Amino acid sequence: MREYLLTLCITAAVTYLLTGPVRKFAIVAGAMPEIRARDVHREPTPRLGGIAMFFGLCAGLLVADHLTNLNEVFAKSNEPRALLSGAALIWLIGVLDDKFEIDALIKLGGQMIAAGVMVMQGLTILWLPIPGVGNVALTQWQGTLLTVALVVITINAVNFVDGLDGLAAGMVCIAAGAFFLYAYRIWYSYGIEAAAPGTLFAAILMGMCLGFLPHNMHPARIFMGDSGSMLIGLVLSAGAISITGQVDPDALALFTGSEKAAVHQTVPVYIPLLLPLTIIAVPAADLVLAIVRRTWRGQSPFAADRGHLHHRLLEIGHSHSRAVLIMYFWSALIGFGALAYSVNSASMWIVLGVVFLSAVGLVLLLLPRFTPRVPLWAQRFVPPRYRRRRVPGAAAESAAESAAPEVTESDERSPVTAGVSGVNGATAIGARSRFLDRR
Repeated sequence: MREYLLTLCITAAVTYLLTGPVRKFAIVAGAMPEIRARDVHREPTPRLGGIAMFFGLCAGLLVADHLTNLNEVFAKSNEPRALLSGAALIWLIGVLDDKFEIDALIKLGGQMIAAGVMVMQGLTILWLPIPGVGNVALTQWQGTLLTVALVVITINAVNFVDGLDGLAAGMVCIAAGAFFLYAYRIWYSYGIEAAAPGTLFAAILMGMCLGFLPHNMHPARIFMGDSGSMLIGLVLSAGAISITGQVDPDALALFTGSEKAAVHQTVPVYIPLLLPLTIIAVPAADLVLAIVRRTWRGQSPFAADRGHLHHRLLEIGHSHSRAVLIMYFWSALIGFGALAYSVNSASMWIVLGVVFLSAVGLVLLLLPRFTPRVPLWAQRFVPPRYRRRRVPGAAAESAAESAAPEVTESDERSPVTAGVSGVNGATAIGARSRFLDRR
């Protein structure tokens, strides 16, 4: 565990220290695109944050290669090298897209090529644990197609959810934390060496996200861009492929019985990891809804719009920071809920806890819809949005106008439009400078 934590800290430190110089490089290189209609930020912000994240990945793999216990991962498996080669390819495609805005179909082809490169070097799904059937071995073509599909789905799910400051990095970090606990439990508790690469990938992925988050939280100083979102999506999918497709469920020896029974016992864990429905359930749901919505309108599935889940949270009335925290909450609930269920699937307390937290999450989602009426004596203790508005009389209005200072033309400021986020959301994404007025 100490070596995993050391690798995580080194990855986070390198990513954090390189993000500042990368930001200056992005400004000089002109990687600051104009604000689009679907964007929620109001100031041009540099991209290319994926450069720092990629070098953090390289630093983490380099440190792990020189540690005593983690060195066995590189000696016994070719998966770290496969991950590095696929990550380098997808990172180059993302950098070109952040700078030159390449076509969506070209990016899709690059994602498939990157997944194929990892498959050629051994990072592929060899078998699937099917409930009621047992361990089903896959042919070479079946494993390749399933691996490529899983990589492409995960990359695009993470890319679609990257719409608010700190959203994609935080959600992937939460997913990587849940995945790390699961993979470490298989590797350490059951002594299965095939789970060591997936555990290492999850630790490095957490370091990449934690090192980038301080620069990307609202208001963001730099965006990760496609070079970062596609990169962390590929690393997350590589860990899922390494665990799901190459760890024999019968080797866990959960109890003495047939292979079918062993697979049935581990279904709560393996099926969620096979398809990213719990580890990145929220991005996957956003991906499916976006494809259905755009196809229903007669648009291309790759056409950008303002109908993602984070945009809808702003429409409801949540502020920028609150919308991000709500997405964090749902990701943690689904990811760690599946992890707890895999540890003890017979416990009713886990199910009741997940149901209770889901109810809390629904209340948080609908909170802006309900504006409680606060008594007059308690208005000074609540935020201004919950206070009653007093309608002044004509005399009071005239007195206020006479007492109001004269506003010159230079002091006038254009009103902030609410856009899609309403009045409350506009306060979070409005044209408000991050720097103090020193005049």
